[in-house]
Amino acid sequence: MPDLLIELFSEEIPARMQGKAAEDLKKLMTDALVEAGLTYQSAGAFSTPRRLCLTVEGLTEESPTLREERKGPRTDAPEKALEGFLRATGLSKDQLEVRDDKKGQVYFATITKEGRKAPEIVAEALEGAIRNFPWPKSMRWGAGSLRWVRPLHSIICILTREDGAEVVPLSIDGITAGNTTQGHRFMAPGEIRVSSFDDYAAKLKKAHVVLDAAERAEHIWHDATNMAFAQGLEVVEDRGLLAEVSGLVEWPVVLMGEIGAAFLGLPAEVLQTSMREHQKFFSVRDPKTRKIVKFITVANRETADQGATILAGNQKVLSARLSDAKFFWENDLRIAKAGMQAWLDKLDNVTFHNALGTQGARVGRIADLAETIAPLVGADAATARKAAEVAKADLASEMVYEFPELQGIMGRYYAAEAGLSADIAEAAEMHYKPLGPSDDLPQNPVSIAVSMADKMDTLTGFWAIDEKPTGSKDPYALRRAALGIIRTVLGNDLRVRLERLIDTQMLAHTVALNTDTVAERDAYFLTQMVDEIADHGVFGAAFHAVADKLAKDKDQAFEVEEGTWLGNLRASLPQVSADLLAFFHDRLKVHLRDEGLRHDVIDACVAMPGNDDLLLLVNRARALGAFLATEDGDNLLQGFKRANNILTQAEEKDGVEYRFGADIKFAEDASETALFDALDTARGVISGALQDEDFATAMGAMAALRAPIDAFFEAVQVNTDNEIVRRNRLNLLHRIRETCLQVADLTRVEG
Repeated sequence: MPDLLIELFSEEIPARMQGKAAEDLKKLMTDALVEAGLTYQSAGAFSTPRRLCLTVEGLTEESPTLREERKGPRTDAPEKALEGFLRATGLSKDQLEVRDDKKGQVYFATITKEGRKAPEIVAEALEGAIRNFPWPKSMRWGAGSLRWVRPLHSIICILTREDGAEVVPLSIDGITAGNTTQGHRFMAPGEIRVSSFDDYAAKLKKAHVVLDAAERAEHIWHDATNMAFAQGLEVVEDRGLLAEVSGLVEWPVVLMGEIGAAFLGLPAEVLQTSMREHQKFFSVRDPKTRKIVKFITVANRETADQGATILAGNQKVLSARLSDAKFFWENDLRIAKAGMQAWLDKLDNVTFHNALGTQGARVGRIADLAETIAPLVGADAATARKAAEVAKADLASEMVYEFPELQGIMGRYYAAEAGLSADIAEAAEMHYKPLGPSDDLPQNPVSIAVSMADKMDTLTGFWAIDEKPTGSKDPYALRRAALGIIRTVLGNDLRVRLERLIDTQMLAHTVALNTDTVAERDAYFLTQMVDEIADHGVFGAAFHAVADKLAKDKDQAFEVEEGTWLGNLRASLPQVSADLLAFFHDRLKVHLRDEGLRHDVIDACVAMPGNDDLLLLVNRARALGAFLATEDGDNLLQGFKRANNILTQAEEKDGVEYRFGADIKFAEDASETALFDALDTARGVISGALQDEDFATAMGAMAALRAPIDAFFEAVQVNTDNEIVRRNRLNLLHRIRETCLQVADLTRVEG
């Protein structure tokens, strides 16, 4: 069984494309080989800046001959049907066989697909892969029609057997497959002839080419960390940069260089970002001071002067880059020390979204909401408001304009330079977090208030203009914003009612969106209602409270009629708010999936009052999930469902609700009497436990119901002929349902 070696040698492939391209080559080729009838034992893909490589071991010599029978039309079918069958099979009429069938005589075709040799199949598969390769971007060169990411120079395609290697006959746009490649562009130019993958890899290593990207990355990291350690320093870990740099070199040579003394005063994040983005340098810091003091670069060759010339050139370019950063930093510091007002004024002219206004207007809304959230999370309201007002000021700074990824980080520095408190400076950085499922959470109360206000304003704004995520599309990262609020609430054990915050900010957006179009009276009404919700509660109650207040102030009736603008708003806004809260619940299910909490268990708790208090909701769901995982919990669920089903069917049949009048004096069996007593006991325990939010005790009281409910169903027939007893037992079933539903809506739990 031969082994296959393929190399596609070209000009430099962008580093970001190499890993996927190698895997694409592997998939395209192996899929095509298997589809053509060949099998193989294993396959591996590799990449360097100038080559993609595929090795396939244990390939079969040829594909098997296949015979397939196809049933055709009846012999008396219309001529068109027969012509279509002949076209589909590629046969002529005299090659068909007539056989007897249940409905008469029918044509049958026997199609033989002859096996083919491996070289023929490989050549066909490789040409298809090259011509249809899924590069994100590709180019043509010269007069040919072939497209590749960069000009393709040569192709290795050989099958290696015990008796030698065979070059697969293949030519694409004048490029003929062979058994030669090139070594390192500078250190080992010239042809290399290979006969197998092992021979290929070994000769490339001698020619200063490390074929495996993982090996290159490991070599870079090993040399870089050792070099830094020898000087009492450490390399700032950056896995993304390591993967990119390993795709820029075929023979990595690690060098450490100096940062000019004039630039060592720049913030560490500025130095690190500038060197990473512009020069692909790793940052080296002093572990004691945490300051960036040197850099590491990776050259693609060894030199006689041990890299001195390379380092000198890199340091010259770096000096120019850092001079720009130093200029930005010093200019920004002057504005920061003056209070950042110049930046805040600029935000009034920066559009956040064409339907949601400017960044300046958004900052105002976030500040209002942060002031509302502050007492709920233990923050000072005035401090939270000030933090929200300056948190986005750095968006107008020169440094953030040059390096957008530094937003927030620079805000912390600038707030400190402006003489603001440490809480405000921290909020400037942390209000963007968490940016992902593993990112740090804001923990300072002021940071929490601003972070939640920022994300809630984004969510309510896009809900207000009906631009919600659809399917896999989420251009404004609204799922991430909702998950950020969820993680912040749960990670800090916060008791916050989201409905109040949603209504407050949804109405604030409504005011902003309609300021120029609504009547003066309506605009005043809305502004008053925003304050009312922020201070006291939710939309519905606030609506009536403001109407009553205005009527009293004006000493006249103040009705909001249906069909008016405010009347329509009263009807529609609660639905929009409820939809956003449901979106939070959906994100919560995803967040808790890794914890093992089932969706139906969460749904059962979402159906209970207070479902906008996420911490309460999760505590209830965890307790319910743990309870249902026990034997008592599972059996009680079955008992509850049985009681609920019997009761529901009886109510539908009789047209009445059995909700009142269950009386122990009508009990005929000891199991009934025991169930009455158990329900009386459990109801009191569960009510008290739920009031104290002691869900474990509530679940324990429910567990105690398992035995009496089981005994009741085993001993008695609910739908007995005695109508009085039947009605009493149905009312008793209602008590079971009512008692269990205090804890969660068990009708939503599967099983």
